[in-house]
Amino acid sequence: MFFSGKNHKEQKIEQLLLENYNKYYRLAYSYVHHEADAADIVQNGAYKAIKNSDALKQEEYAQTWIYRIMLNEIFGYVKKNREVSLDEMPAEEGREDRYENIDLRRALDAMEERDKAVIELRYFEDMKLEDIARVLGENQNTVKSRLYRGLKKLRLELTDTWQWE
Repeated sequence: MFFSGKNHKEQKIEQLLLENYNKYYRLAYSYVHHEADAADIVQNGAYKAIKNSDALKQEEYAQTWIYRIMLNEIFGYVKKNREVSLDEMPAEEGREDRYENIDLRRALDAMEERDKAVIELRYFEDMKLEDIARVLGENQNTVKSRLYRGLKKLRLELTDTWQWE
């Protein structure tokens, strides 16, 4: 653990942060497309989670609580630093893109932040709709609507893109 003498809640949060760092990093990277910025976002989110561990009311929801902090950090960063377009981004040699193709990446990046978050948490992080609802602070029906609306938009966008190729 980071420091000795911490309460059980803080230890649980630290453990989850260490065990799931790569998941938080992938999520941040999917929004900012820059390794250093994604690492900074995760570091800031981890700091806030540990610092505010007293705000966690139910320990069994620690994981979704941390995801919520990470998403707030991501959304805050994106608002402050409007992203560079994909065409202007430097290519990263030797790194496999976690999206199947650049068209999917562009389509996801064009989506509204919360719709994109629902799709990424569901399909890339394998979260249940109930947990996504907790992370986003929305009811489960809203999350379902966002998911299906987002998938429909993705299908339309990708179908249009592939028809022109």
